[in-house]
Amino acid sequence: MSQSDTPNIQVLSTEVSQLRQELQLRDSLVQQLSQELFRLVKGNTSFMPQQPELERDTTQLQALQEQLQAVEQQVAFYQEQITTRDSEIYQLRQSVQELTDRTRMLEQVVQELPQIYRRKFEERMTPVREKVAMLQRENRQLQAELQSVSYRLALKTRNASHSGIDLPNFPRPASDEETNISTPQNA
Repeated sequence: MSQSDTPNIQVLSTEVSQLRQELQLRDSLVQQLSQELFRLVKGNTSFMPQQPELERDTTQLQALQEQLQAVEQQVAFYQEQITTRDSEIYQLRQSVQELTDRTRMLEQVVQELPQIYRRKFEERMTPVREKVAMLQRENRQLQAELQSVSYRLALKTRNASHSGIDLPNFPRPASDEETNISTPQNA
C-alpha cells in the first residue's frame, strides 16, 4: 500500500463519518415527522389530511427513504473498502516483519563470514605448512649430502690428479648460509 492510499483512506473515513451524521439527522427527522403525524392524527380524529398533502408527504418520505438507502449503500461500500485496505495493511505488515527478520539473519551471517573464512583457511593451510616444513628438512638433508659428496669427490679428484701443483684452498660456503638462503624465513 502506498503512502498516497493513507490520505485517501482518511478522506474516505471522513466522508463515511459525515454520511453517518447525515443519516442520523435524517433518521431523527423521520422520527420527528412520524411522531408529529401520530400526534396530529391521535389528537384530532376528525383530522384527515387532504389528498395533495398526503401525496406530497408520501413522496417526500419515499425520497428520504431512497436517499437513506443510497447513503446506506455508500456506507456499506466504504466499509468494504476499509476492510479490504485493513487486510492489505495487515498482510504488508506481516511481509515487512518477515523481511526484517530475514534481513537480521542475513546481517548476522555476513558478520560471521570473515571468521568462518579465516577458520577454513587455517584448516587448509595446516597440511600445507606441514608439507613445506617436511620439504625444507628434506632439502637441508639433501644439501648436506650433496656437500658431503662434493667434498669427497673434490678430495678424491685432488688426490688422484696430484701432479705436484698445489692449488689454493678457497673457503667453502657454510652449510647454514646455504640453508638460510633456500628456506623461507617465516616458516
